[in-house]
Amino acid sequence: MKNHKKSILTKFYIVAAFMTLLLFSILFRVIDIQYSQGDKYREISNELTRKPFTIYANKGNVYAADGNLLATSMSKFTIRMDVMSVDAKVFDKEVKKLSESLAVFLEKPASYFEEKLRNARKFKNRYILIAKDIGYNDYLHIKQFPIFKLGVYKGGFIVEQKTARAHPIGKIAERTIGYHNSRGEVGIEGAFADYLKGEDGLRWKQKITKGQWKPINDVNEKEPIDGHDVITTLDVNIQDITHHALLRQLEYFEADHGCAVVMETATGEIKAISNLGRTSKGKYYEKRNYAVWESHEPGSTLKLASLMAAIDDKVIDTSTVVDTEKGQIFIHGKKVEDSQKGGYGEISAARAFEVSSNVGIVKLIREHYDDKPEKFLQHFEDYGLTKKIGLPIKGEGKPIVFYPGKPGWNKISLEWMSWGYSIAITPLQILTLYNAVANNGVMVKPRFIKELRKENRTEKIFKKEIINPQIASTETIQKLKKVMENVVIKGTASTIYSPNFSMAGKTGTAKKYIGKYVNNKGDTIPGGYSNKRYVASFAGFFPVDIPKYSCIVVIHDPNKKKGYYGATVAAPVFKEIAQKIYTSTPIEDDIVGENFLSEKINSQYTSFDKKIINPKKTIPDVREMPAMDAISLLENFGLKVKITGVGKVKQQSIKKGTPIKKGATIILNLS
Repeated sequence: MKNHKKSILTKFYIVAAFMTLLLFSILFRVIDIQYSQGDKYREISNELTRKPFTIYANKGNVYAADGNLLATSMSKFTIRMDVMSVDAKVFDKEVKKLSESLAVFLEKPASYFEEKLRNARKFKNRYILIAKDIGYNDYLHIKQFPIFKLGVYKGGFIVEQKTARAHPIGKIAERTIGYHNSRGEVGIEGAFADYLKGEDGLRWKQKITKGQWKPINDVNEKEPIDGHDVITTLDVNIQDITHHALLRQLEYFEADHGCAVVMETATGEIKAISNLGRTSKGKYYEKRNYAVWESHEPGSTLKLASLMAAIDDKVIDTSTVVDTEKGQIFIHGKKVEDSQKGGYGEISAARAFEVSSNVGIVKLIREHYDDKPEKFLQHFEDYGLTKKIGLPIKGEGKPIVFYPGKPGWNKISLEWMSWGYSIAITPLQILTLYNAVANNGVMVKPRFIKELRKENRTEKIFKKEIINPQIASTETIQKLKKVMENVVIKGTASTIYSPNFSMAGKTGTAKKYIGKYVNNKGDTIPGGYSNKRYVASFAGFFPVDIPKYSCIVVIHDPNKKKGYYGATVAAPVFKEIAQKIYTSTPIEDDIVGENFLSEKINSQYTSFDKKIINPKKTIPDVREMPAMDAISLLENFGLKVKITGVGKVKQQSIKKGTPIKKGATIILNLS
């Protein structure tokens, strides 16, 4: 018995000793964690429950030349509520008032919000959604509601801010205005991303539940600094004209895609650029920047370069006679033919250009350059057709040009190049050449940007850049202008002639080369030029005497049954653009002033500032204001703004001079 008791006692002492050691170990560990390593573990805890969140800065604005907004950043706010942060007595006392305020603001019954808030508290929902993507003035308004006005901790008021990029003129010129986001760096926004982006801010948030975070303070630790502004050369009025003229033609001819560009002759400023591609449902949108990106065989619009080279070298003149035979010749077994059956007989070089005789142009170039193609190609280099223009916009197409003795060159390359084949160039390169002729031989670089601005100060002005001071002699240029005018008066584009305003240009119709492919039956079809797929184009300038604008229109794959010639498909778009610019934009012999834009933009700022001051607190007249300017102005007065359409404000639902009632809704009808 004694031995048994002794055994039990021994075991008890062992257990007691173990428990004592365990207790001392726990106490030691607690003291060690609390005092020796306390800072370390508190830091780890904070890292798991608190972290900084980036507040992205608003990008700078992109403006048209006349001060209209093309792209801007708008702050959007999402409001949530942590109902568990609110004192129980305060919640019970104020929840009904808060629900009534939300009901008026969000246009739902007060009972709906009261039930929603009470259920959230019942189920301890600390991240209930109240309102999503509201404007700045709405955010300031809702912040003053009962309970919410107590702030983050006492009122459970959680705010999430983000910026959204908006294009006030809609989808027009979208690829040229561009973007810089997860989709890539496109257009003007992509090219000037570093200048536009600004400096991001910082805000600390605390983890609450289910992976959700709420702001710790009402204010940011670091405020974001908005980006700088980019002023483009685009003219909203001309852009609208160009876009809709191209769109109507693409829809009628059921074409695959097309582009149209308007350039100011003297400066090289791009006033409008439209690029539209077809969806599977037959709708059109800014799919790619075809004018800048797409190198293709231009066809007869390139005959201008061929004729200019030969006249400038004095191997021919506009009066030189060429025999177009019966409208068909063979060169090394390859056929060259005219669109008119039977040909044109013996005609002058000028007439061969006016009626777009392939046989005539090919025979003239072959006769004088067949043994010296390098000299002919040197002219193409002088005309800027063998290398990229060097635009700031990314994705510029690279010309495809073959040279004697190099891969791709063959015994008919010279002849085919003379009428627009065996060479691939972009529409903007062709336009730059035509613009140089309009500009009396001075080739200027196409320009999309006028200036960069920081707040209200001009930081950099982009001046006219001359690529080639004289692409041909003055005498040659004047002869070319005349034959291009005759193309419209009595040549292939006579269908667009108007006695009311003068135009000059050249039509182009090119068969598309289709590479080798396997058809539905599994047969391999060799590559070759299609008799079903065409590229229709027209390039030129207006008015003829003192050209103000040059323009190119290129349309790919029109429905052949409806038409495919440049004169039928592309030239009417050129005429509509020219005609509407004549009627809506006065053409004057102005001296080009590089500081004109700054003055105009400054006047826009001044006008806007005057409206903001508004000492009488009445509704301002926002008609004819750009949409984004009007929205910003009215929201700053505490009004809710609803818009219909795009462009400038044409009508406003509340008349000017009416006393402002904060929270009232004003409807703006845009052009």
